[in-house]
Amino acid sequence: MRKKITVALAATLASLALPALAETVRIGIATEPYPPFAVPDARGEYSGWEIDITKAICTAAKLDCQFVATAWDGIIPSLQAEKIDVIAASLSITEERQKVIDFSERYYQTGASLAVGQGLDIKPDPASLKGKKIGVQSGSIHQSYALKHFNGAEIREYQTQDEANQDLFAGRLDATLADALVLEAFLKSREGEVCCYDAGLVAQDDAVLGQGIGFGLRKGNPELKEKLNNAIDSIRASGEYARISSGYFQFNIYGE
Repeated sequence: MRKKITVALAATLASLALPALAETVRIGIATEPYPPFAVPDARGEYSGWEIDITKAICTAAKLDCQFVATAWDGIIPSLQAEKIDVIAASLSITEERQKVIDFSERYYQTGASLAVGQGLDIKPDPASLKGKKIGVQSGSIHQSYALKHFNGAEIREYQTQDEANQDLFAGRLDATLADALVLEAFLKSREGEVCCYDAGLVAQDDAVLGQGIGFGLRKGNPELKEKLNNAIDSIRASGEYARISSGYFQFNIYGE
């Protein structure tokens, strides 16, 4: 009996000596390229600012994060169906989305901008865009914004922003509405410099454009939400957030 107790006690002490395993969390990222935030290579591996920031946040939160590429238009249903645990795909915090999922605090914030074909005198307002062809990514806040504010224009939907950019380059669109940073990357490309210019930011509408970009979570998961929030605060306080961001941007992407 004493031998059995001794063996059991030794096993218990050994298990206590082992480090706690990190919680495994499946991070949903969009399949579609979204430079400079997430871009796949030929092997399907993703890199970019959002990937790097998410990895840093996972490390700070002591989470074992596994990236799962998911089509953009199915990413919230995938979260609700428990195929992924967190969305890290430049998802804006909006009132409409908060009805069905929870969000962490924001981890970056930018405006919505309008890229316009060269030779066209278009301003980012409803009167100037009346009758014009505007490309937007399907299911995005920019699609919702265009439908609400530019209803006098012809709104064309695309599965990816890159497809809208290519049609703008080809002259099949007059303009495209998207995240200002995403359009900035396109306008600095060889094609973008030739075809288009930045007409500026559209008027802010918090109800549609949201209050920044946050991690999407299923309802009723306050522990994971708190871990992510604390980790966001931690990497900002430590300087890790600024260090990663400086490799991509020349300004404060977190916003004020």
